Formats: sequence, structure tokens, C-alpha cells
Amino acid sequence: MSPEEHFSNDGGSCEDESQEDAEVARPLVSETEGSNTDVAEPSVCAGLVDTGDPTAELGHSDRQTWSRQMDFIMSCVGFAVGLGNVWRFPYLCYKNGGGVFLIPYILMVFFGGIPVFFLEIALGQFMKQGGVATWNIAPLFKGLGLASMVIVFFCNTYYIMVLVWGLYFLAHSFTSSLPWATCGHEWNTINCTTNFSRVCFNQSPSHPNNSSLNISAGCLEPTGLRSSVMEFWERKVLRLSGGLDEVGDISGHMVLCLLATWIIVYFCIWKGVKSAGKVVYFTAVFPYLVLVVLFVHGVSLPGAINGIIYYLKPNWSKLSEAQVWIDAATQIFFSYAIGLGALTALGSYNRFNNNCYQDAFILALINSGTSFFAGFVVFSVLGFMAAEQDVDISNVAESGPGLAFIAYPKAVSLMPLAPLWAVLFFLMLLVLGLDSQFVGVEGFITGIMDMLPPKSFIGSLRREVVVAICCFTCFTIDLSMVTEGGMYVFQLFDYYSASGITLLWQAFWECVVVAWVYGADRFMDDVACMIGYRPLPYMKWCWSYITPVVCMGVFLFHVVNYKRLVYNAVYVYPWWGEALGWFLALSSMLCIPLTVLYKLLHCKGSLMERWQHLTTPIWGRHHLEFLPPENEARLLAKAEENKSTLLYESVI
Repeated sequence: MSPEEHFSNDGGSCEDESQEDAEVARPLVSETEGSNTDVAEPSVCAGLVDTGDPTAELGHSDRQTWSRQMDFIMSCVGFAVGLGNVWRFPYLCYKNGGGVFLIPYILMVFFGGIPVFFLEIALGQFMKQGGVATWNIAPLFKGLGLASMVIVFFCNTYYIMVLVWGLYFLAHSFTSSLPWATCGHEWNTINCTTNFSRVCFNQSPSHPNNSSLNISAGCLEPTGLRSSVMEFWERKVLRLSGGLDEVGDISGHMVLCLLATWIIVYFCIWKGVKSAGKVVYFTAVFPYLVLVVLFVHGVSLPGAINGIIYYLKPNWSKLSEAQVWIDAATQIFFSYAIGLGALTALGSYNRFNNNCYQDAFILALINSGTSFFAGFVVFSVLGFMAAEQDVDISNVAESGPGLAFIAYPKAVSLMPLAPLWAVLFFLMLLVLGLDSQFVGVEGFITGIMDMLPPKSFIGSLRREVVVAICCFTCFTIDLSMVTEGGMYVFQLFDYYSASGITLLWQAFWECVVVAWVYGADRFMDDVACMIGYRPLPYMKWCWSYITPVVCMGVFLFHVVNYKRLVYNAVYVYPWWGEALGWFLALSSMLCIPLTVLYKLLHCKGSLMERWQHLTTPIWGRHHLEFLPPENEARLLAKAEENKSTLLYESVI
């Protein structure tokens, strides 16, 4: 459908379509009736047309922009580079063949990560909108924006718990002796032990903590003994109950940590990108300084070289296993923060002519480079731990919270000046998660502000009030995660609400909509309109074929090989817990097909007319500032030849 036909009153109109689309057309009608409403001249750049009032659904006209482009770079680094890079990547690397894992990882970076990463940033920059309104590029699929809003809301809700735990550990690190390094505290049991050494056949049961005994080949794991670190984590921090159905009491200390963390997040973003762009200079750079310090110290520890060899030693046979490629693809989408809508929101604050194509490659290099470097930091310490405990490295390395709050606290407790290293480590952990958290909240707030009608009561509220409402809502939900059963709730959110399945589903549809509904060549022209040249053809091929196939292949593999959720390899979630988890997953995934179905059913005309009308983009006035006059002339000439566009011509 041509731009002119989009404004005609012929078949295919949406009588009951969403209120925002109706508001877009009103200024055109009022102009034909003699109103003094100002309507800018429409022009074309790769087929662009202005629809009128930019504040109706298209966002507010006084949209903020980054003070300098480095603010955008640092914000993307702070958001995309987080705990997934520092802990999950090294774990997957040694699990899947060491250095050989880099082969599928790099391939997935170039054929999955970078194309979708660039797509989201460029889409936000081109449309100047957040995660929801940016899909005015194909209004029928605005469910993509709603889905990303649901995902990022869930992610903001549960991810902050990692920061709460880190803050709790940090507060307990300012002591002469780390509390998790010894037994004898009120939270410890009689089975507490201060080392991970195995129990030998000739060791007396009355001396389970005797580390001076020689560990022979005839040693077994002790039965009933618990490490001091594990007991601090489960009995002091989590106060872990027996299951999801045993909620228990709320921890007052954890509530204070939760409240303090949300207050920090609030004041980082309450003024918008102007304030967030400044805070991120510290939150994005500081973790790198700590990583360098930990790396220098780590490689000097006994056994560190064995850990690094274990990290890099390739196991070529792993390349034939499908799970290796699945893990590589999942890690890319997880660590690049794809499908959350936050990258689109960050890109929307760019200047229209910013070279987002170049930025995408720079940010991808920083992201993956951080993951690779973090592997040296982690495994130098794990090699030291393995030497201290006289066990294999595979027995001390775990993924996620298991590594961050069990293995590494034990490692720093064995170092000289243990409290100092504990403070540095948990401060780094806190800062790593903090910038990801407040940029994620910023992305959610941007989508909310773009969705709200500016003349409504909520839309007229100051940004500070909207941010406060969102933070308080998430804080209220988080109270369920600071109970004795909170860890089970946390894992439920982590596994289902923002997992690989939902992100892969989201990335698949993003590529399909841009490449096949809007048009890959058309979007390449739009990018050229912004940056002055067309990206490499491989981007178009990835959007059209490679990336959707990869996403759907991994998605189907996850579904076919689905296993029930288990905590700590022991507790199996009840059926109603898994049902709640699937509700969290489907609440975002179903936004896409249900929105498509709703919009098609509320339109008139044939199916083809409905499709054409609902896939015609809705543009904002900001596009007109960058469009060449020769394109406008071609559009005007075409309009004069078509008698069915008198309304359109009268507006001009």
C-alpha cells in the first residue's frame, strides 16, 4: 500500500482499531475542515510519510538525547556487560570443551548477536521511540513491543535480587574475619566444616575438620558435612526453606538491602538519560578496574596456571555435540540483552545521524572481549581453589549464584587480606549488576512514557513520579523473594520469565517482521538515510534467513528437550510451580500472536486490505528533517495522478 492510500477513506480501514491510530488521523481531517492545525509537509526517505501529530502514540516531541555519544556507548556497555559475561561465559566455556567453545561462540556472535543487536539499536534510533512505539514501523506487530516490556519488567523485578545478595555480602565484608570463613556462628550447624577436603577411610569421624591428614586416592565425599560458605549462603542469607510451598518469614535485613538498592536505582535514572548517562561512567568502568586487579592477583596464586589451562584447553570432540552450539547461541542472546527493548530505548536517544552501525560492532567487541577476559580472572582463582582443596576444578566451579556466592567467597577467604578482596569483589559484583539494572529500568520507563497519552492524567505526571511508581511496584513483588522460600521464587522468574526461550522467540519475530513484513532492503535504505551508507549485505541475509533459522532451531531444541525445573539438583518444583513459570513465559510470548489477531479482527475490508493497512508504517515528524527534496517531489507528483488522495493533497 502506498503512503497516499494510507490516508484515503477506501476499504481496509480499522473502525475499532486502537485509540492511538485514530488520534494520528484526526489532525488531517481537522485540516481539511479549515482548522489552523499545523501539519508538516510529508516527504519520503525510503518511503517515509508523516502522519500528523507526533505526540499521539508517536511519543512526546521534547524527547531527550544523549549529552554526548560516549554516554550512549557507556550505557550500552553497562547494560549488556554484566554477570552473564563474568560468570556464565567462563562456566560454559570449560563445560563445552574449553577453547574450542570459542568457535561456535564467535560464529553465533556474527550471525546472531551482532545482527539483532544492531537491528534493535538502529530501529530505536530511526523511530525515536522506546520498545513499544518503535514498532509503529509495522503496527500489526506492536505486540513485539508489549512482549519486550513484559520481559524487561520481569527481568527488572528478579535481577535486582543478585544486587541485594551482593550488598548483603558486602556489608558483612567489613570485618577482621569474614563470617563465612569460619564455623561456630549462630546460623551454623554441627556439620559445619571450614574446608572442602575429602574424608579418607582412615580418618576418624571425630576429626572431620583435620586438614593436616594426607588425602589419598581412597577418599570419599563426606556425608552430612557442610561447608561454612554454603551454610552462610543458605542459612544466613537465604534462610532457605524446604520448598516453594514453604514461604516462611520475611528477612528484615534483606528488606533493608532491597530498599537501599531500589533507592540507588531510582536516583540513577529519575532525571532520565541526562543523569543515567553520567552515572554509567563509573558503573561501567569500575568493574574493569577491579577485574584487572583481581586478574593480576589471581595469576600469581598457586595453581592459577592449571585453572587457565583448564579454561583454554580445547576438546575438539565437543564440536560434534548439538548442546555446545545451543549453549553458544543462548549465551549470546543472554549476554547481549537482546529482546528486552532496553537497547531500542537507548538507541532512541541517539541523534538521527549517529553511526549506530559502527557502534554495534564496537559494543559487540567490548561485550565478548569482557567475557573472554573474565574467564582468565575466574579460572585463575578456581585453579587456586582446586589446588587448595586438592580436588578437580570441575568440582569447585558452578554457574550463576553458585559461583558468585559460594565458590568465590571461599576463594577470597583463602587469600591474604581476605576482607579487602571480599570488599573489592562484592563491590564489583554490585556495580556490574547495578548498571544493568538501572538501564533495564530506564528501558521500561521509556516504553511506559511513550505509551501514555500526554493529555491523560498519568501521562501528565512528572517523570520522577512515574519512575517512583514503577520502582515501588517492583519492590512490592520482590518482597516474595526475601522470604525463606524466596530463592525458589527467584529461580522460577529466572528460568521462565526472561530465559532463553522467551528471548529466542522475541529475536525470531523481530527479524521476521523487519525483514519480511517491513522489508530488509527498505530498512537497509533507512539505515543508509541515517548513517550515509548501506551496511554490509550480510546484515540483510542474517535478518532474512540465518538469524531466524538459528533462533527457531534453538527454541525448538529447548522445547523438545524440556526438563522439569530442579533447584540444587535435589528439589523438584511442584506442578503448580511449573504452571506459574509457564504463565510467566507465555505472558510475554503470547503478546505477539494475540495482538496480531486482535488488530486483524478489528479491521474492515478483505484480509489483504487489512494486512496492507496494518503493515503501513506510522511515522513521526522528526523524519522530515532528514529527507531530500527530490523524494518529496516524486511523492507529490504521484499524489497528483491519483484522484483517490484528494484528502492527502488538501492537507499538503
